[in-house]
Amino acid sequence: MSLVIGLTGGIASGKSTVSTMLKEMDITVIDADVEARLAVEKGELAYQQILAEFGDAIVLPSGDIDRQKLGSIIFHNAEKRQLLNNIVHPEVRRRMNNQVEAARVRGEQIIVLDIPLLFESKLTHMVEKTILVYVDRDIQLKRLMDRNDLSLEDAEARIKSQMPLSEKVALADAVINNNGLLSETKKQVIEVLTGWGIKLT
Repeated sequence: MSLVIGLTGGIASGKSTVSTMLKEMDITVIDADVEARLAVEKGELAYQQILAEFGDAIVLPSGDIDRQKLGSIIFHNAEKRQLLNNIVHPEVRRRMNNQVEAARVRGEQIIVLDIPLLFESKLTHMVEKTILVYVDRDIQLKRLMDRNDLSLEDAEARIKSQMPLSEKVALADAVINNNGLLSETKKQVIEVLTGWGIKLT
């Protein structure tokens, strides 16, 4: 029987780092962001629906969707943003569920769904356990400024646009504290998984 785990965090909390650690342990990680990109590629169902709703003006000469143009439309229009989400999100969930089923058929004991907005989008029904990658706010702010070359103001705006990590702590089954060294983070990941009865090779 497979255990499906939801991995989440906040911007610059280190979720991708933990995701990489899991992959290095030969654990299947299904990334919602990757699936969202694939779902809107040429020829996909969501691609056709987006063109039908937003028109040809958002298409590049290559036929691909102009993400910047689409982003500028939905960024300023909540109704259009909701419309896009209603097209893309069900398709992403379908793709992820298909991959979970395939991993189950392969007999994998653990499958991780990397979903940045796991709690905000109320997708916990897709998983049996949840892991939150946590950092203190001042560390999150510094890492985000360094990583994306942002001003303090811009970095704070991005962090404020998400549910605070402190609120997510209460919702998660396990919390990985990523304030320290990578070796400490990895140790916690292993402890959580073994605590859930997962045998790591």
